[in-house]
Amino acid sequence: MNILLWILQTLLAALYLWHGMLFLSPPADLAEIMDRELALWFRLFLGTAEVAAAVGLILPGLIRVLPKLIPLTAAGLMVVMTCATVLHSQKGETGSAVTTAVLFAILAFVGYMRWKIKPIPPRKTI
Repeated sequence: MNILLWILQTLLAALYLWHGMLFLSPPADLAEIMDRELALWFRLFLGTAEVAAAVGLILPGLIRVLPKLIPLTAAGLMVVMTCATVLHSQKGETGSAVTTAVLFAILAFVGYMRWKIKPIPPRKTI
């Protein structure tokens, strides 16, 4: 189970790092589309939050310092995925809405498992 959780955490982190960087520095043609849909400050906020979340899904577990941040990161991303699912549903973007709903479910699984079932123990201090 621990291996599965690490695989999911790594894949989620890679996805949110990629998506966050896409929001922070999109190609010119995509930037025009994004700027029509989202305010620049909000796009930059989301990009920064997603990059930080990618770090929060991996780093605390790797260095075993504050590993309880992993389920908290997952919970924060679940809020973002809920909002994204609603937004895509309202715009009639069914594929994107389903994708964000699936991400929500994976985040809920990882968050719960790292919180209650298979938490990463913190580093022992001397």
